[in-house]
Amino acid sequence: MPRPHPRILSAASRGELAASLAALRHALGLPETYPADAQAEAERAAADVPTDPGEADLADLRTIEFLTIDPAGSTDLDQALHLKRTATGAILHYAIADVPAFVEPGGALDAETRRRGQTLYAPDGRIPLHPPVLSEGAASLLPGVDRRAYVWRFELDEGARPVETTLTRAVVRSRAQWSYDDAQRAMDAGTAPPSLLAMAWFGAQRTDRERERGGASLNIPAARIEPDGDGYRLELDHGVPLEEWNAHVSLLTGMAAAEIMLRGRVGILRTMPPADPDDVADFRAQTIALGLPWQDGVAYGDYLRGLDRSPAARAVKEYAAGLFRGAGYVAFDGEVPDETIQAAIGAPYAHTTAPLRRLVDRWVLVICEALANGREVPEWARASLSDVPALMARSSQLAAQLGAGALDRVEAAVLHGREGEVFEAVVLAQRGDGARVQLTDPPVSAKVKGLDAAAGATVLLRLVSASISDGTVTFAGV
Repeated sequence: MPRPHPRILSAASRGELAASLAALRHALGLPETYPADAQAEAERAAADVPTDPGEADLADLRTIEFLTIDPAGSTDLDQALHLKRTATGAILHYAIADVPAFVEPGGALDAETRRRGQTLYAPDGRIPLHPPVLSEGAASLLPGVDRRAYVWRFELDEGARPVETTLTRAVVRSRAQWSYDDAQRAMDAGTAPPSLLAMAWFGAQRTDRERERGGASLNIPAARIEPDGDGYRLELDHGVPLEEWNAHVSLLTGMAAAEIMLRGRVGILRTMPPADPDDVADFRAQTIALGLPWQDGVAYGDYLRGLDRSPAARAVKEYAAGLFRGAGYVAFDGEVPDETIQAAIGAPYAHTTAPLRRLVDRWVLVICEALANGREVPEWARASLSDVPALMARSSQLAAQLGAGALDRVEAAVLHGREGEVFEAVVLAQRGDGARVQLTDPPVSAKVKGLDAAAGATVLLRLVSASISDGTVTFAGV
């Protein structure tokens, strides 16, 4: 797909955008710095927590040739993998950053991470869950250095089903840091290391397993904010196949973690209720109206996987995104909750693979490691388990507000100065007294009041106004 033409912001627009983004952070009450006591704890941990296997009583897995796959420029590396094909399937090692080793329960750093909940991302910089001395340094699985990790080992059959799972606290050493784009190019050229080349097999098999359990991946291309000189540009990101295959590694691990905690009757799950039957019926009617009917007898996931990148398909996915709502966290200790399924995945599931960036994963890791090795769950984790759902709910709401507010402001800045121009757009859905649309270029989404056009239709719109200060844009039909 051709790269959208960058939209360079004027100096005046850049200044107004910077002020608007700063005002958004202030309005949301986001922290500007790390508290001194928590920062000091992090620095001490970075210097003092041992990475020598003998000194720390950890397994020595440094001979395994792990690698990381992340967006270009990432430095907070939570996961590293090694995938080796065997005569009967494969062996997957998945190393997750040992964040619990660096955070003292009950300390100042622990308190601050609970307050933050997760790393927040904005165009003008991220607000990390942990201080960079840990998240981009001592705890990050950077290449060429010894790092502590929780290492999941999956023995997989020919269908990439786990037949044996272990979880070990260890020292690892990543060999290489790959970006998704570079890794995909190397795979396509056949020059990638064996772990990457095996990902195509793994991804295909795990997609089949997803189909069997009734799960579905809804991959809606998102508008991505990219730095462009002194300004920003918007790109519609469709991703590369490796991103989906790599996501299946995380999904497999999260399902394994859920199984361990359900067997042990203590833990915290990521749940989502099934779609309401009336919503499903409405969605099926919309697919017919858009000319892409969801046929009876075709599984929901199979239908979504068969969609292309046409405007009508984009509109279908917009409706599909509203089918599954109500995702949350459920903590339990002793009594297994009635609802354990993450409906979009089609199985019990837990967040456990991103502890540098998400608070809940720290609890899941220590609980699973204890249960998997026949030990008592640490008292600090058990005692505070019931607090985690509310902490994550608050931080997730904040992340959504920041993400939406920042995107609105960048979209307005990209359009600022082009008032009066006519843009082509695709109607995604009818919304109340108008329609939600997405411009063809730049990929800006907006609500257009008074627009009466069918979802999937292409329309022409004139830009009336673009306010950087509050992120509002106004269009009128031509």
